[in-house]
This record gives sequence, structure tokens and C-alpha cells, in this order.
Amino acid sequence: MLPPGLDPRTPVLVGVGQVVHRNGEPGLPGPVELAAESLRRAGADSGTGDRLLRSADLIAAAAPVSRPYADLGALVGAELGAAPKRTLQSARFGGDAPQRLVNTVAQAIADGQCEVALITGAESVASWNAATRTGTALDWPEQSEQVRPTEIIGTERGPNTDMESAAGLWGPIYFYSLMETALRGRVGLTAAAHRERIGGLWSRLSAVAARNPYAWQPTEQSIDDVTTPRRANRLVSTPYPKLLVANLSVDQGAGLILCSAAAADAAGVPRDRWVFPHGGATATDEWFVSERADMSTSPAIAAAGRAALSGAGIGIDDVAHIDLYSCFPVAVQVAAEALGLSIDDPARPLSVTGGLTFAGGPGNNYTTHAIATLVGRLRADPSAYGLATALGWYITKHGVGVYSARPPARLFRAVEAEVPVARRDTAPGYTGPATVEAYTVPHRKGPAPEHADEPEAVVISALTPTGARILIRASDAETIAAFTDGDPIGVPADITAADKLTLLTERTVQ
Repeated sequence: MLPPGLDPRTPVLVGVGQVVHRNGEPGLPGPVELAAESLRRAGADSGTGDRLLRSADLIAAAAPVSRPYADLGALVGAELGAAPKRTLQSARFGGDAPQRLVNTVAQAIADGQCEVALITGAESVASWNAATRTGTALDWPEQSEQVRPTEIIGTERGPNTDMESAAGLWGPIYFYSLMETALRGRVGLTAAAHRERIGGLWSRLSAVAARNPYAWQPTEQSIDDVTTPRRANRLVSTPYPKLLVANLSVDQGAGLILCSAAAADAAGVPRDRWVFPHGGATATDEWFVSERADMSTSPAIAAAGRAALSGAGIGIDDVAHIDLYSCFPVAVQVAAEALGLSIDDPARPLSVTGGLTFAGGPGNNYTTHAIATLVGRLRADPSAYGLATALGWYITKHGVGVYSARPPARLFRAVEAEVPVARRDTAPGYTGPATVEAYTVPHRKGPAPEHADEPEAVVISALTPTGARILIRASDAETIAAFTDGDPIGVPADITAADKLTLLTERTVQ
């Protein structure tokens, strides 16, 4: 019997499962094995064993990176003995995938298009790396290149402009490092004060991971541990050493069972296992980082957060359990600011897992782990609300979900939030006067060659007198020294070429 007034089409999470296979444990499991195992655990967690798994009419998967299967859900379904009518897979790259999939599936259930759905994802980068080092053949399932899921969820749009690529901003570590110094410049902190700020944030995340049985690195770290470069914590791109960066070299899987309230009731899922999606929203920031009015803020997270909270009929102060996507410190700070959260409130930590450095960063699938962990928290605290954010590319694609064991007041509705235009012109090829907005210094990776771990260049974002943004990549020793020995944020400069900038005054690092 359903609770009075609860629509039988109400989507509800009834089972969650996580798996971690750490270095040194037997075997080299692939994404299919880890994803299938996570769903078996979700079945056991629901109290229904494999009955709901076998009856699933939809399987949705976060696209795997370690083995890029075109339809992971089809392979996982075959492992579980399920014959879904539809399979969904996220776009190839994007950590927004899990929340976007939950929103899509929950809406399908609310619309009466689905009764029982499985959502999963897994990565086996650690096993792939181990096999590569030892020359071991991997016995992972193959899939024809002609196989396709019923639908791809999300966008495959490329993330870079020509100017960004020319400046060496070809991956997350460089973009996020640049955005981190832009944020520091905006809030007016010295380099030392900012290191303390982000080190404290990451140290607190490590303390959460130390209590998480599914964390990849469940060891508490001090501020000094995470911020001081050393052999085990090499400097990657200022201001980030390795322990301030998402750890992708993991073997982890997570799975969710999401079904209609009618299907959950018919399957006999105990009511104390039920956790409801109350609100779900997605949004997209100005696509290219160099074209954002302010690269250290996110109007899209603010819009998605408002929409998801509004769907739940609550405000951010009503949320007790939070997980902000934590690939790099700037992502957490930007999200916290957009949602109205403190980054150092001991009563409301900003992660339930420990984040992508310590809990683990399994490709596109991190937020599935966050949601699974939130479900456990909300079962134990059934009157509370939880919120998770998901993020893709460079603070670009976003998802926000609100959850509670309380039955929702209204039927779920997924929202694509409107984002106000916040665009800045760019000036590729510009020469002339400018002001330094932000910078990062990429470092070579060791232990060989002989110059490993030394700065290889400095990437600078500067603003012209008209406010347009220009990116410069300089590799001469004099310019690199000016940015490693000094702190030229806000300093006037003269740009003479795409790889040459001269500072007109100096600022000392404090």
C-alpha cells in the first residue's frame, strides 16, 4: 500500500551499491565487471536481490573512459540477465553525466515511460595502467563498434577554442589552475593565504574520505601534506600539486536502482530503503572559458541550484547533507559561492565521500558514488534533505539534485535552467597594453628527463584596455621567473607577441 497522496509514478531510489578494487588486490577488473557488481550490491541493498535488476526496462550508464564502450548498459544488462527496452549513455566526456542521467530517468518514470531503471558507471584506469606496466593481457568484454545505445544524453561539443589550445590549455588541470588564480585575484588573497584556504578545504575532504569505506585513499591529510610539493606530491601546475588534483587512476563502480513508487511497492522494497529525488536541474555556463565574463564564477550552478531547490520546495538552508563536485579546489569554491554555502562550516561539510582526490575520481561517474552515499545518509536521517552537484568539462556543464527520504509534495520534474548571458570578447593575436588577470605555471613530470619537475612555461590570461581577454603562453626563462618569483595578478603589461609579455611593474609573492 502506497502512502496516502503519493502518486504511483513518483520516482524513488530503492537500492544503491558501490565497489572499490584497490591496488594490490587480486585481479584486474574492467568497467563491465565493476558496474555489474555495483548493481548486484544495489539489488541486495534494496532487499529484492536480483528481481528488480532482471526486470529493468531501462539501463543508463555514464560513458566509461578506461574502455570506451559505446553502450556500457547493454553489456551490464547481459551480465545481470536483464533485457531492457532502452539503454541510455552519457556523452563521452562530462562529470555532469550521473545527475543528468538521474534527471532523465526520473522524468521518464514520472511520465509513465519506465517502471524500473538501473543507473551505473565504472572506471578501471588503475587496472589498465597496471596491465600496461606489466604487459598483462586484459580479459575484458569486447563490443562491436556498430553497437549504439537508444539515446546519448548530453552534448559531445568540443571544449576548446583555437586560442585556448594554442596557449596550452588542452586539459582540466591547466584550465582549473588558471581559474584558481583568477578566483584568488577576485577575492584579493595573497598566494600564501590562498594556499592555506584551499589546503584547509582539501584537508577537510580527506577527513571525510578517511571515514568512507569506498574511498580510494582513505587517509586524512594535513594542510601541509596537500599543499607542499615533494616527491609524492609533485607540483603539476601552480597552484596545484598532485594532492589538490582529481585522482583518475582508480578502479571503482557505483550503481543505483530507480523505479516508480508503484513498482517499489509491488516488489516489496522496505519503506525504510526509499529515498526520493525531489528536484533536479541542469544548466550550462558560457561554453568556452576564455569567453566567460568572469572565469571564477558560475551563473549556471547558481541557476541550476535555484531550480533544483525550487522543485523541492526548499532553500539551501534546509539542506543538511551536501556533496559538491570536487575535482579541483576552485570548482568547490565556485559552487559554494553560487549556492550560498560556507566552505568551512563544520556542521555542513561540502562532501559526503571525500571528493575526487581522496574518495576517487572515476572518470564521468564520480557523482553516482556521491548520490549512493547520500542515500545512506538520508536513510539514517529521514527528515533531512541532501544535495549533490555534478560538473563537466571546465565548470561548464552542470547538474544539481535534491533528495530526501520524505515523500515529495509534487511529482518530479527535471528542469533545464535558464542562465543569464555573461560573455566576454576575446582578442586572439592582440598586441599592446594589457593587465594580468590570472596565470598558471605548468611543470614537467618526473623523474626523467633531467629537467623534470621544473617549470615548462607560464600561461597568462590578460585583459586589454577594452576588457577583451587574450591568452599568452611564454616559455622564456625571464617571463617564467617573473611569475614564479613574483605575483603579477593585476599588474600592467605589454604584450608583444602570442608568446611574449613584459610586466611593467612587479608584485612580490607573500
